[in-house]
Amino acid sequence: MITLRFHDRDTGATFSEVLVAMALTSMGVLGAMGAFLAADKSLGRDALATRALAMAESRLEAKRAASWNQLLLDDLDHDGLSDVTMHDDGTGGDRTAGDGIYSAIWEQQGVTVIWTVAFSHGGGLGSSGAVVIESRSVYHASTGEREVRLATLRANPTFIGPH
Repeated sequence: MITLRFHDRDTGATFSEVLVAMALTSMGVLGAMGAFLAADKSLGRDALATRALAMAESRLEAKRAASWNQLLLDDLDHDGLSDVTMHDDGTGGDRTAGDGIYSAIWEQQGVTVIWTVAFSHGGGLGSSGAVVIESRSVYHASTGEREVRLATLRANPTFIGPH
């Protein structure tokens, strides 16, 4: 015959065991919180970089889609009215006055977008066979100022002549 014995001791964890368990749990929670904080910073930085790229692409595509005679005007809010006129006067994102490079600037949601239209020949839209369109987005990250730069060449669709 087999006899089973059960102990009737109601013993719990000692105070030191509880303290060790709490310390280990606290370290695990703090580690997880640190990981979440690092992930949040990374997501915020990546979201800003993505926004900067999207804004640069948007300005470049708007210039590619604009009619040739409206190339120096921009409708930023898409209401059918021009909000920005590009200038070659050394202000508002334009580096040098009179250099033949027309510029405009727009700041939104922590990103500064500067776009330029440079004619292949002096004299303006009517006499230029092509333009170089560039869009730069600048934003501040934890590592300093960052920049996204895109450019394209666009030919004058009505250009005829020996340029």
